[in-house]
Amino acid sequence: MDKRSIKIGNKKISLSTPAYIVAEMSANHSGEFEKAIDIIHAAKDSGADAVKLQTYRADTMTLDCDKEDFRIGSDNPWTEHKMLYPLYEKAFTPWEWHEDLIKEGNKIGIDVFSSPFDLSAVDLLEDLNVIAYKIASPEITDIQLLKKVAQTGKPVIVSTGLAEISDIELAVNTLREYGCRDVVLLKCTCSYLAPVEEINLRTIPDMAERFDCLTGLSDHTLGIGVPVAAVSLGARIIEKHFMLSKSDDSVDAFFSLDAQEF
Repeated sequence: MDKRSIKIGNKKISLSTPAYIVAEMSANHSGEFEKAIDIIHAAKDSGADAVKLQTYRADTMTLDCDKEDFRIGSDNPWTEHKMLYPLYEKAFTPWEWHEDLIKEGNKIGIDVFSSPFDLSAVDLLEDLNVIAYKIASPEITDIQLLKKVAQTGKPVIVSTGLAEISDIELAVNTLREYGCRDVVLLKCTCSYLAPVEEINLRTIPDMAERFDCLTGLSDHTLGIGVPVAAVSLGARIIEKHFMLSKSDDSVDAFFSLDAQEF
C-alpha cells in the first residue's frame, strides 16, 4: 500500500500531483450564514480545492468560567475578549449550518470538510458524510477523538503545532491501528501571527520520512512565501485561513488571506 498517495473526494494527492489547497473558513464568516456561503464560492473561484470548517461550540471547548486558566492573557491577539468562552461563542460555526455548507460545496465542485473538537462533533459530521477529517493541533493528544475519527475509515489530516515527536508517533499509530489508511501530517507553528523565523519547514520532509506519509503545512504567516517554500520541500497539502476582504472584522482576519491573495 502506497502511504504517500491518497484520495480526498475526487482528488488524488501524491508526490507527483499538485498541492491540495485548503481554505480554512474558521471564524471568518463573522456569524453570518450568507457570508459563509460567499466564502465557499470565493474559495472555489480562487482555485482552492477545499474549504475547511471547525465543528465545536463554546460549551464543547471550554467552561463559562472567569478563573485564571480561562482568561485570555494581555499578550494574546484575542485579549479584547477577556475570557475563552465568549471568544469561542463568537468564533464558532453553528452546527445547523454544516449540512447546507457541505451541500453548497458539492453543488459548485469544491470539497467541504471539518475539524471536530469532540466526539459529538464526529457524530454530526458522520451523519453528514464528510469526505475527510482534520485534527487540529490542540487535539493531537485526544486519543479517544483520534480513535473515533480513524474508525470512519476516511482520510485524516493532522496538524502538529503543539506536538513532540512522541505525540506525533502516538497519533499516527493510533489512527493506523483503528482503521485509518490515509494519514497526512501538517507542519504548523501555533502562533498568530507566526514569525517566519519559527516556521522550520525542514520538519516537512523529516516527518514524511519518519512516518512514511504525505506531509503539508498549516500556515499562520502572512502572504504566500512560506507555503511556496513548503511545496518545494514536498508539502502536498497547504492550509491557510481565508476571508472575503481585508475590510472584514472577524476574530481571525488579522492572519487570513483574502480572495485575491489566495
